[in-house]
Amino acid sequence: MSSRPRPPQPARAPLTRPLFALVGLVAALLLGISIGRALDDGPDPGGTRTSVRTLQPRPLPPAARTVTVTVTTG
Repeated sequence: MSSRPRPPQPARAPLTRPLFALVGLVAALLLGISIGRALDDGPDPGGTRTSVRTLQPRPLPPAARTVTVTVTTG
């Protein structure tokens, strides 16, 4: 086996690795926010149940005694 020398690797830009790290952190942040909102929007387990009904008033019995008030001014 003959060993050939490797061709030289192209030089990477010095900002490549930090840029990928920043993009990864932003993606992780957005994913965390979206999961948090999805969990917050979900229904509460064993939540409350609301029912609305209209109650009809019972009739009042007739008054046993009535009072008349007369007001005069002047």
